[in-house]
Amino acid sequence: MTHAYTPGLRISEKTQVVSHRILPLSGDVTVKKGDVLKAGDIVAMTHLPGKVHAINAVNRLGVQPKDIREYMTKKEGDSVLKDEIIAETRPWIKMLKTVLLSPITGTIETISNVTGQVLLREPPKPIQVFAYIDGTVIEILEKEGVVIETTATFLQGIFGVGGETVGELVVVVNNPGDILTAECIQPAHKDKILAGGAYIQSDAIDQAKKVGVRGIIVGGFDDEDLTKLLGYNLGVAITGSEDIGITLIITEGFGRIPMAQRTFDLLKSRSGNKTSINGATQIRAGVVRPEIIIPYSDKISGEAADKPINRGMEIGDPVRVIRVPHFGKIGKIKALPFSPQRIETEAKVRILEVEFPDGSTAIVPRANVEMIEK
Repeated sequence: MTHAYTPGLRISEKTQVVSHRILPLSGDVTVKKGDVLKAGDIVAMTHLPGKVHAINAVNRLGVQPKDIREYMTKKEGDSVLKDEIIAETRPWIKMLKTVLLSPITGTIETISNVTGQVLLREPPKPIQVFAYIDGTVIEILEKEGVVIETTATFLQGIFGVGGETVGELVVVVNNPGDILTAECIQPAHKDKILAGGAYIQSDAIDQAKKVGVRGIIVGGFDDEDLTKLLGYNLGVAITGSEDIGITLIITEGFGRIPMAQRTFDLLKSRSGNKTSINGATQIRAGVVRPEIIIPYSDKISGEAADKPINRGMEIGDPVRVIRVPHFGKIGKIKALPFSPQRIETEAKVRILEVEFPDGSTAIVPRANVEMIEK
């Protein structure tokens, strides 16, 4: 056998996309099977329990824990407003009275005559799950969420930050090697998702946030600028929950790396269409890739033109190198030697030969590439 299976980035012009929209805890599903949805439609909702606040009531009032209930003006389950009196002493001299005020608006959850503490809980926070993509509900998950299907252009990036967002796609550069500068971003790009070329400068990110751009798709980005954007060093974690006011997806890697021609052409061909993106990324176990989904408005679900790759590597398959010194380069498999070979690090591994668009070739460990699904 001359091939081995490896996961890869999907780049599909037209494929079937299935999205699971799940609540973080049990709740209510608001749609039914067969419903045709828009990205902004609510599909499920629930309430997260509010934050708990503990008050050492006996210390504040100067009473014994066993007597705490005698001094409470509110009982368990009662609603309270911020700064409302919830307990008070009753001395003979009124000037010596001590009162306990609620630090929040919420409810009295627990009054303990053992510890003397009063627990208050903030109001529950409503959580709504949106469809995220235009599509058709194909399955209802009782009290959990729904499964939505659509036919769309589907692309995966190599890294991203920021969560789900939806907007009209606009390609703002002419070539995949162009730099997306601040001058490229105009007030008309408010609520849009912009696609650039090889790189985006940090001042362009600032300009995009100022204008109200919802997302940016670009070939490369500096890791130092990423730290500046986030306000901290990312480290090893799953991204996607950052509150940075914009979603950023890079398709090639860190540095100035031209966007793959096929990716750029595909984005350009779908410019002007509603696009859903999510920057969530996890590189380690349980790989999660940032995604770009551009549904076809004329056909929301059904038979897809492209099928995902579910096989091993073969000669001629497009691959992306994901380790230095050829990090980010895209080429085609030229050879797949069967026997393991010794590489520069002295390790003996299975390798492949990659041919790049300029005609040059490189010997690369198979673990250092990922397939690009057609």
